[in-house]
Amino acid sequence: MSAAEVDAYLSALPADQRQALSSLRALLNTLLPDHAEVISYAMPGFRQPGPKGRMVAGYAAFARHLGLYLHSGSIIGQIDSAGFKTSKSGILFTPAHPLPAGLVERIVRLRQAEIAAKGR
Repeated sequence: MSAAEVDAYLSALPADQRQALSSLRALLNTLLPDHAEVISYAMPGFRQPGPKGRMVAGYAAFARHLGLYLHSGSIIGQIDSAGFKTSKSGILFTPAHPLPAGLVERIVRLRQAEIAAKGR
C-alpha cells in the first residue's frame, strides 16, 4: 500500500470531499510523520512503523459525511465531540464543518497512548 493508492482514493472524490480529506491527511501526516500511509479496511490511514505496526487512524468519504476512524472502540468516549456525530470507533464530519485540528490531535494522541499501553 502506498501514498499513490491514497492519492487515487482522494482523486475519485467530489472536490469538496477531496479538499476536506486532503487537509485531514496533511494534518495526520504532520502528527504521525514516521508512520506508514496505507489503505486498510478500504480507507486511507496511518499505521505505526514496522512489520507489526498498528493502525492509528483512518479516514473515509461517504455519500453524506466524512469520517475519522480510530480502529478502537474506546477513544471516542474520551473526547468532547460536541457538534459532531460519532460512532463507536469514529467521528463524523462534513466538508462544511471539518474537525478542528486540536480535536484531531487529541484523538490521535489518545489512540497512540492506548496502543502504547497495550504494547506493540
